[in-house]
Amino acid sequence: MSETFAAATATRPTIIVDHVTKEFLKRNTHSFKEAFVGWFKRQKVRSDIFLALDDVSFEVGEGEAVAVLGFNGSGKSTTLKLVSGVLEPDAGRVFTRGRVAGLIEVGAGFHPDLSGRENVYLNAAILGMQQKEIEERFDDIVAFSEIGDFIDQEVKHYSSGMFMRLAFSVAIHVDLDVLLVDEVLSVGDAPFREKCYQKIEDLTARGVTMLVVSHDMNTVRRLCDRGIVIHKGRKIYDGPIEEAVETIRSTPH
Repeated sequence: MSETFAAATATRPTIIVDHVTKEFLKRNTHSFKEAFVGWFKRQKVRSDIFLALDDVSFEVGEGEAVAVLGFNGSGKSTTLKLVSGVLEPDAGRVFTRGRVAGLIEVGAGFHPDLSGRENVYLNAAILGMQQKEIEERFDDIVAFSEIGDFIDQEVKHYSSGMFMRLAFSVAIHVDLDVLLVDEVLSVGDAPFREKCYQKIEDLTARGVTMLVVSHDMNTVRRLCDRGIVIHKGRKIYDGPIEEAVETIRSTPH
């Protein structure tokens, strides 16, 4: 299998992850009390470096749907956050082309004391939509979310399912070139999940590039043609989705 599997596509890359390394500082104190005692005794708080990603490279072509697979702590979500721009690499480079919408932490821009209507405008603006665009798509956003008359209630009174549906609906109605999805399809009832799958399939059919993280192998098989397997921060496989699924299943924890 090729280094990035991108050579198998005839499209120009929309995402380039070029020899990326990302480290996090892991402190070994477990509580404020322990940290305070250490400071009082003039003891240094010992810290370790956690290597989340280690020299990872891949490309995703325009209109490709690619799954990033791995066990918990392997570096999957870190990869999506680097592509989205939430994080910066410590080494290497990340490039994206076009507008990127990340369903990484759905509703992260929602304010609990604002109504659903107000949060639609707020979150859509955060995702890069102009006011005219939001007004034109507002009815479609609400209809897709199935919120109905609750749209003018404060979102702090929403159930978790209502909150998720509205936040997801806002994100997928953005004019985007790259869609990043991190496990958000694991919530919500079955009919709504099916509607989400169909919407995402429509987006990819229109040429939107998708990078998805999920532990649900049926989901990635349905949505993706290609899989990248990351294990302990390193890329160990990049190729057809069925082989990627078998790779993760055969990889020891």
